[in-house]
Amino acid sequence: MDRDDHYVIISADTHAGGSHQQYREFLDPKYRDDFDAWRAKYKNPFKDLKDTDLRVRNWDGELRDSQQNADGVVGQVIFPNTVPPFFPTFVLFAQPPTPEEYEHRHAGIQAHNRWMADFVAQKPEARAGMGQIFLNDLDDAIADVAWCKENGLRGGVLIGSVPPTCDWLTPLYDPHYDPLWQACEELGMPVNTHSGTGGPAYKRAPAMPIVHVAEMGFYSERPLVYLIVGGVFERFPSLRVVIAEGGFGWLPDLMWRLDKDWRSVRDEVPWLKRLPSEYILEHIRFTTQPFPEPDNPEHLRAICEIVQADSTLVFSSDYPHWDFDNPLRALADLPKATRERIRGENAAELYGTRLN
Repeated sequence: MDRDDHYVIISADTHAGGSHQQYREFLDPKYRDDFDAWRAKYKNPFKDLKDTDLRVRNWDGELRDSQQNADGVVGQVIFPNTVPPFFPTFVLFAQPPTPEEYEHRHAGIQAHNRWMADFVAQKPEARAGMGQIFLNDLDDAIADVAWCKENGLRGGVLIGSVPPTCDWLTPLYDPHYDPLWQACEELGMPVNTHSGTGGPAYKRAPAMPIVHVAEMGFYSERPLVYLIVGGVFERFPSLRVVIAEGGFGWLPDLMWRLDKDWRSVRDEVPWLKRLPSEYILEHIRFTTQPFPEPDNPEHLRAICEIVQADSTLVFSSDYPHWDFDNPLRALADLPKATRERIRGENAAELYGTRLN
């Protein structure tokens, strides 16, 4: 095994967000009275967002940098983490807004995007912030992508996979979204998904939380499958998509199944010119968390060879959640060149985050 005498890390999955007071300052003034009324009734159910010592890690840039730098992380791609104005719950678990909710929820993510642009502008080379968009209104979504590009959010945009219980939105395999993918491709904005989005509106029951966690991986796969079978990458060959916090140990099986299915129906899907696995390896990137079986090096190396880890994997610290995989331990049994690609070089090429 090669020793690591020096290494630098870019984390392609960290989280940050503003406090409600900060978001209020970035909210369109016409919604502030409504926000004050909403905020007075809102009770946050998440410990890390209620605890003063924990929640400040979302917006205290100096604290974040000191804690991440101690682990070797010098660059960060930043997903949302706190609760934007008018959201019913944690940003990644919230269902897409209904038509009745859309106006206020859209104002809420625009406030978050303004906050994020301000946050990354403090250290623009090391922070690749990500904007949020909704799929309810394509014109709004495209305008938001353009705004994010113009305001330095190099992390691209976060979309949520359309849940199966969300019948007011078109599924991602529909060409309806082509103008959005075209805008992202032309502007060089990566499209990001994150585990936690895309699940159904679960009925309340004692087992519901564990069902949600157990099915998270499945719903993380759906955007990947839908974009491929919908022919999105044939029509937009420069588009790049990142699947965050879904892991990658499941990829070899999915690639095999999709290729098998494609061969059996290829005459019925003439818009797919290549094997689905080829689209995956060329267009889609995956964060390492959760890392598969670091204690089984032979299996890990086999997976990394199949998924072409040198180009497809980007490291995830998941800060400030503190449940990340130690990069030295998790990558220790891979060749040194592969470790360097995963730790930072792949993310630097994808997001333009510096490596030094």
